[in-house]
Amino acid sequence: MPTESTFLLAGLFLLLAAAGWAMGRFGERDEEDAPPPLNIDYLKGLNFLLNEQTDQALEHFLEMVRVDDKTIETHFALGSLFRRRGEVDRAIRIHQNIIARPDLASEQRDQALFSLAKDYLHAGLLDRAEKLFVRLAEGSRYQVQALENLCRIYEQEKEWQKAIDAGQKLETLGGQSLALQIAHYYCELAEKSAREGDFSSARHYVKKAQSGRPRTMRGALTRAHIARETDDNKTAIRLYHRIIDEHTYIIAEALPEIVAAYERDGSTDGLDKALRNMLQGNPEMSSLIAYTAIINNIVGIPVIDDCVDDYILNEPTLSEFVDIHDLTNADEGSKSEALQKVRAALAKLAAATPRYQCQECGFSSQRLLWQCPSCRNWETQRPASRVQFDTVLQHSITNH
Repeated sequence: MPTESTFLLAGLFLLLAAAGWAMGRFGERDEEDAPPPLNIDYLKGLNFLLNEQTDQALEHFLEMVRVDDKTIETHFALGSLFRRRGEVDRAIRIHQNIIARPDLASEQRDQALFSLAKDYLHAGLLDRAEKLFVRLAEGSRYQVQALENLCRIYEQEKEWQKAIDAGQKLETLGGQSLALQIAHYYCELAEKSAREGDFSSARHYVKKAQSGRPRTMRGALTRAHIARETDDNKTAIRLYHRIIDEHTYIIAEALPEIVAAYERDGSTDGLDKALRNMLQGNPEMSSLIAYTAIINNIVGIPVIDDCVDDYILNEPTLSEFVDIHDLTNADEGSKSEALQKVRAALAKLAAATPRYQCQECGFSSQRLLWQCPSCRNWETQRPASRVQFDTVLQHSITNH
């Protein structure tokens, strides 16, 4: 059965045939003033299409049509069609043929270079695409689009300083703020330096990330991690406290770290007090603290244990599996033992389900990803604050 691409190609053939006939009919005529016959090459190409010999039709089309001022836009349209079909090698061939024309106008050359760069990008040939986009970023009418694509390429290649340079140029030219995006580029450099043991550079990059830009929570967390790695426990605790005091979603990442920092100091009383003060003003954070504690097996800190117990006793879905009434009225020993069993079961369930989800596209993952792999937006993932019971409920319904 003919595909959509077959119909599109047939349309191109008919369009060119009609254009050729019209130019011959209404353009210059010979002395006898006779209308030219329909070019047999077009009929041959259409015959390939009608017999669903698409590849032969495409090759015939490429051989038949010269690149000139009358057909160049058709070539651009055909190149885009090939790219959408995934036949990037043919798209590349078309755009290279256009560029090879010695008399090509500069605007058309830039259009061909931009199309060829997109071909290379689609094919995963990032180095070739980069070279063309760099050229186009130097003053062509595709300057903004070229810089946007360079940012994406540098993100994939983890060339963060180049990404910063391209992003800053894009801010100037495009009139759009890339503050958050560039801040994350600096954080990437900071984390890379920290992994390599260059903590001086790491601190420098974090400062650049936060300087004159909207404050990204990643920068605060990275600063705390650097203090932890340099055995500056006092500074690490202070920075983690600052994150907790701001009662944001980053508590899910900071809580296990600050607990470990307090345990290194041999006392968790200060953390217990700080969390109680935070929860007085923001009781809605209790479920996130409970979920984080369940996932990371954080026990022994009274306020966190209270959050977990309250979560278990007040989670309506748990009533499908646990007799909450009997559990509430049991003696302290039995109640504590039962709560521990439920907590262990929740930990297994939570470990098997995604912990983070992108607010833009819904992509889910087990760990926090600062850039969503699906929609490529920065800092859009948020942690779950409750254990997902969908799988258990589905299993229960199936068994019944």
